[in-house]
Amino acid sequence: MSNFFVQRITSRRIFKRLVCLLLLFVCFTMNITYSLLCAEPDVSAPSAILMEASTGRVIYEKDADTKLRPASITKIMTLILIFDALADGKITLDETVTVSEHAASMGGSQVFLEPGETQTVETMIKCIAIASANDACVAMAEHICGSEGAFVDKMNERATGLGMRNTHFVNCCGLDADGHETTARDVAYMSRELITKYPQIHDYSTIWMDTIIHSTRRGDSDFGLTNTNKLIRQYEWATGLKTGSTSLAGFCLSATANKNDIDLIAVVMHSPTGKQRVADCISLLNYGYGIVSRYEDTMPPELPQIKVKGGVKSNVSCSYSGNFSYIFMNSYDAEKINCHFELLADTEAPVCEGDTLGMLVYEYDGTPIGSIDIVACESIKKAGYIDYIRQLMRMFF
Repeated sequence: MSNFFVQRITSRRIFKRLVCLLLLFVCFTMNITYSLLCAEPDVSAPSAILMEASTGRVIYEKDADTKLRPASITKIMTLILIFDALADGKITLDETVTVSEHAASMGGSQVFLEPGETQTVETMIKCIAIASANDACVAMAEHICGSEGAFVDKMNERATGLGMRNTHFVNCCGLDADGHETTARDVAYMSRELITKYPQIHDYSTIWMDTIIHSTRRGDSDFGLTNTNKLIRQYEWATGLKTGSTSLAGFCLSATANKNDIDLIAVVMHSPTGKQRVADCISLLNYGYGIVSRYEDTMPPELPQIKVKGGVKSNVSCSYSGNFSYIFMNSYDAEKINCHFELLADTEAPVCEGDTLGMLVYEYDGTPIGSIDIVACESIKKAGYIDYIRQLMRMFF
């Protein structure tokens, strides 16, 4: 056999071996990557939880029901009540708030509001959401309810309504006090309420730096606000939400993020350092986004005609209440998702616009995963004798 053919065969063998080694390396790397994505997060804080916001589904937890001091993440509930008052029309963003002696006397984190100073509601929200200002919290509590005590009563009432069974507030800003306590799970509950009901909070919680103007007897002066939540500078998808720290509470953080239209909430409590609470939340969020995926049906099937008995019209036009979406805790096969109609057996007049007439039910591999309502787009009155006569006349003429 000539040297040429020997060299050619040898080259082919070497090439095949190199290809095999490359394939083994790729498979090994993929296995390592998959393991890293699926491995449980490394959390040093004694209490933590990771929740998907749209469903409230818990992805990970660690001693999430242990009662601990919350420090300034208390202000999440304070912000909920402020936005409740805005939604109810009790206050407006541009109305002025006068600072009391009591509010101005607050210690801890503050923006150094002075007695008699006035600021708009929106400026107070910035002071709370960005700089975690205790004085702004108390000023808003007094403005809305007349006193901090009355406002705190509302906070506890709201907490009960959200199912926060292990929470009791003593003040509106989170200063250490006997009996002022909550849990990581309850913090996730109120964080979810704030970001899903009032997503405009992210307009404030994502601000890194801003400036307010103090207007006092001595004149006007600028005061800089810097966000206490370092996560928004260190995590690409961070949207908030609130930090907290005292000597007794340690370092706490309720972190929110949005990636691929999935909102996650990561809560850590009593972390040993400020850097560690951020690292813990990044670990939790990365873990969540490594396993969570979102399905949305943007093209549901065409709606059938829905007949109406005893109405001035025999059919009612209808529509879906919205697009169906579902959060999977792992990868999914879209081919296994099916849907079917479940309509009311008898729809009788009168029908009001917005009435639910049925639903489109979704299943994954035969297991129900949710539904969307089918609602009336119009109102149909109940037919009277004259209407029946008109219908008969139309049949014969």
